[in-house]
Amino acid sequence: QVQLVESGGGLVQAGGSLRLSCAASGSILSIYGMIWYRQAPGKQRELVAGITQGGSTNYADSVKGRFTISTDNAKNTVYLQMNSLKPEDTAVYYCNFKVRRSIIDRMENYWGQGTQVTVSS
Repeated sequence: QVQLVESGGGLVQAGGSLRLSCAASGSILSIYGMIWYRQAPGKQRELVAGITQGGSTNYADSVKGRFTISTDNAKNTVYLQMNSLKPEDTAVYYCNFKVRRSIIDRMENYWGQGTQVTVSS
């Protein structure tokens, strides 16, 4: 099995910064992509930022220029550096890894447990 553990959420004032981490453990052959999603109360889950195995990144328009996704491949970890935070960034943030566990397995999706980010005005 593969487990994802998130950390780094919390309460911050508008304009502040937070850094989220998501580390994968278990039987992993390859990680094809790592994505951060978020879900605010009463809203659908939305993609925040993603990074491919090759290092290509994409961001939601609402976070471009403020958030940066990065990885430590040796540690199977993805980070989300969030700067200039706004109250509308308040949400539960989830990491998602697209993992192939072995040569005989297909790629599967794994999710972190979620971490709360609250930005006060």
